[in-house]
Parts: sequence; C-alpha cells; structure tokens
Amino acid sequence: MTANLTKQTDFDAIIIGGGACGLMCAVQAGFLGKRTLVLERNDKVGAKILISGGGRCNYTNLYTSAQQFISANEHFSKSTLSQWTVEDTVSFFETYGIIGKEKTLGQLFPESDKAKDIVNVFTSLCEDLGQGIWCDTLVDGIEPVDSGYYVSFERNGQRQTLFTPKVVVASGGLPIPKMGATDFGLRIARKFDLKINDTAPALVPLTIIGKDQPWYEQLSGNSIFCRVWNDRISFEENILFTHWGLSGPAILQISSYWRPGEYIYIDLLPNQNIVELIRQEREANGKKMLLAYLANLFTRKFAEALSDKLPVDKNLASLSKVDIDSISQLIHEFKVKPAGDKGYDKAEVMRGGVSTDELSSKTLEVKKMSGLYYGGECVDVTGWLGGYNFQWAWASGFVIAQGL
Repeated sequence: MTANLTKQTDFDAIIIGGGACGLMCAVQAGFLGKRTLVLERNDKVGAKILISGGGRCNYTNLYTSAQQFISANEHFSKSTLSQWTVEDTVSFFETYGIIGKEKTLGQLFPESDKAKDIVNVFTSLCEDLGQGIWCDTLVDGIEPVDSGYYVSFERNGQRQTLFTPKVVVASGGLPIPKMGATDFGLRIARKFDLKINDTAPALVPLTIIGKDQPWYEQLSGNSIFCRVWNDRISFEENILFTHWGLSGPAILQISSYWRPGEYIYIDLLPNQNIVELIRQEREANGKKMLLAYLANLFTRKFAEALSDKLPVDKNLASLSKVDIDSISQLIHEFKVKPAGDKGYDKAEVMRGGVSTDELSSKTLEVKKMSGLYYGGECVDVTGWLGGYNFQWAWASGFVIAQGL
C-alpha cells in the first residue's frame, strides 16, 4: 500500500455515502453551484435504492407526515419534511422522466417498475453538474482542523486524505451488512462525543422459538390480512407465516414499536365479528363443521392448524358459549410473544441513531461541530414501511445541501 497522500481539493463538501440522502444532497448542492464529492464504499451508488420494493423502489409515500416517523423527538422531522415535501419529490422525479404510480397505502413506484431508473436520475445529474462520485472508497476517519476537516480513506490501494470545508455523513445505518452497511456514522458520532440513541433493527421479521415454533412452521407461506397491535400502535396489513415466525407488512411495521419480552396481538379477521358470523351461519346451516367454516373464512391449511387450539371437530350447532368465547379470543386477539427478530441481515432500516438533540432541525448541522452534517438513516428518525424512509432521505439531503 502506498504512503498516505494529503490533498487540498476544490470541492465545497465531501459527502460520505452514495445512498438516497447522499445522492440527493450532491444534486441539490450542484443546483446551487456547489461542488461536492461523494465517497461510496460499494462498487456503485444507490445499492439500497436498487433492492427496495423488490427492485421497483417505492420512492415516496403520498401520505407522509411526521406521524409516520419514530424518534426520541417526535417533532424533529417536521422542519425537514416541510422544506422538501412529497410534492417536491414527485415533481423532481417527473422533471427527469420518472412518472409515479400509486400502489398500496400511498406508496409511489416508478411507472417502469425499475429502481435503476431512480438511481440513473442521480448519476446523470451528478455528471451534468460536475459532482464527483468515487466508488470502492472506504472512508475510515474524519479529523476537524482549522476551517474544515480532513477525510481519510482508502481507494485504489492508496491511503489518501482530502481537506474539505464541510462534511456530510450520509453513510446509512446497520441493516444488510452484506451490501456494505457499517457503523461508520455512529463511530464518528462517538468520536465527537455526540449522543446516540439506542439502535436496533426495525421493519424486521419476528421470530418464534420453543414449543410454538412447529405450529408456525406448518403454516409457512400462508398470508392473511390482519390487524396487528400493541399498547403503542396498530396496523392493518397482511402478515406472513414463516417456518421461523412471522413476517409480512403488518409485522414489519409493528416490529419498529416492539421491544423484547413484549407481546403483540393479532386480529385475524379485522372489521368482522366472528361471533356474529357463526351465529348467522348456525341459523342457516348448523350442521356445518367448524373446520369447514373456518376453511371458508381463511384457508384449509390455516383452519387445520387451528385444530389444536379450537374445537374444529364440532358442528356449529353444538358449539357451547365457552367454545364461542374461545374462538372469538383466538380469532380477534391472537396473542404472540416473539423470541426476537431476524436482525440487521433482514431489517429494512435501523431504529435509533445520532440523537436529534445534536442537530439543528433547520439545517441538520451538528450544533457543536460547524460544517459537519448528518442525514438519512444514521439519524434517529425512522419511518414506517412504504416509502417513508426514502422521503426522509430525499428531504434531509435537500436540507443539508442548502447549508453547504
């Protein structure tokens, strides 16, 4: 490896991380006549953009507000989200040929269903605006000096250090390490004695172990529309049974609000009353077996799985009040105590991160470190599933660019 090289550059800022926040920051800075250099550790930018939404990229959500974000300071995101709105996101991408189509619950996807089209907007604009992008670049240090910072990294077998007046840390969170995720942003925060709120996987499948696991295994692959809740919040979307536990949109959503040792509850038949449904069916066909009736409501496989929990071998007419109460309890308040979650390998985002107490809500600049900015996932602002985290990334990138 060659000796360390220290260079003065003509870039107004170095952006660490070529994800959604970093790319938007580079482009918006370019619009303002500022030159930036994006340093990305992967061999191409936008890795998480490319896999999001099954490779289609749900790049925003039409219903975005501060209410869909988890943070120790629930009001912090309001300023950023008001400076760059969903309408701004839609207009920006339309200007560069991305027409959005709405899918479930306000999610907006490119009409082409190709996430690469989103990334191409940024790479093309960066080239047009003269914004630098260096991939395969591993940043390992930031040192404050008079009037700026030294950023040290390894690239092409060389150790280099560049001086820059301003630094943007947009290096993401801990999920999906196989795609290059690291704790770099958190390490730098600790180095500068910035407060970090506890981090954990979020939007992540939940696991079941022990005597209950075989029950989930036999249902693996079954997807059911449900209401899932705890004492903090509820969601109505599909859940997916797996051989190790529970997944699906509703489970991913509730996982961000779940803590180890707590229960979650599932209404397997939301917006209907199983007691009333059974009463009506019993009047019309009391000889129908409970198993057959439940198979009509759900699937045969699911109904059979309930055989060790409910009297499925009885006909509807012979169900006692105790039986009916048991059925209602299980269908409308199915109680689950997850053993844990699938970790950062399977998490969509990270909960927690650099405390918003350390940042200006207007600019996202670190209050005690002039010229240092934090944006995107490594900040303690975590959105729901469905495009909200992208909206935060675009907005935080825009806001930071205004201050460079």
